[in-house]
Amino acid sequence: MHVSRPAASAAASVTRTVLAEIIDGARRAAAKEARKKLIPGDLLSAIDRNVELEVAGKWYDHSPTFRSRIGVLYDAEGVMVPSPKRSRSRKPSAVVGAHRFEAGVRKLLWSQGATAVPAMVRDLDGIASVFLTNLARDAAMVVRERGVRRFGTVTLAMPGEAAPPPSLKDSLQALSTRRGDGRTIGRDDVLAATTIQLFGGNLRQRALTEAREATQNTSAG
Repeated sequence: MHVSRPAASAAASVTRTVLAEIIDGARRAAAKEARKKLIPGDLLSAIDRNVELEVAGKWYDHSPTFRSRIGVLYDAEGVMVPSPKRSRSRKPSAVVGAHRFEAGVRKLLWSQGATAVPAMVRDLDGIASVFLTNLARDAAMVVRERGVRRFGTVTLAMPGEAAPPPSLKDSLQALSTRRGDGRTIGRDDVLAATTIQLFGGNLRQRALTEAREATQNTSAG
């Protein structure tokens, strides 16, 4: 399939939004220990504290950080403390395309006033690669199926509180059907794919809004 320029811009924006949220969560975890340099343990803390950030699950099978998630320990430089019970992990390079986003990851870290140890950069690279691959796959599916067949939203609320009505209902319904040819992935196809990849309402809405803003001066085709 062909990919339009607005679609590529939207996909880049969504991926950037997801990584920025993960980095922000990791920064908060590091700040509690008076650290500015992020380590893989901060990544785990960010995801554990916000279920919306648990994306790109395929990367978890290849990353030592996630394969050792239970009881994992890191030293001050972000180096994993060896554990004799830890299963041997596959090399991160087993994920095709991993590590192609290092420059962008470092730029994003810098924009948020943070730095990270190499293992943390590696994980952010891998998450970006897998997430973008999944987004492209689902956008292609949207084109083939002429819309989104199934989607849902997870709404987080405190125990005993009534869940607020979904704020994205109209937006999601608008993306559930597709117009256009069956050969080109357009911006709205990427936005529809975003509703599949991001199940949490807050992050999903932010990603959709920022992607629309990033492509507002271009055609939606």
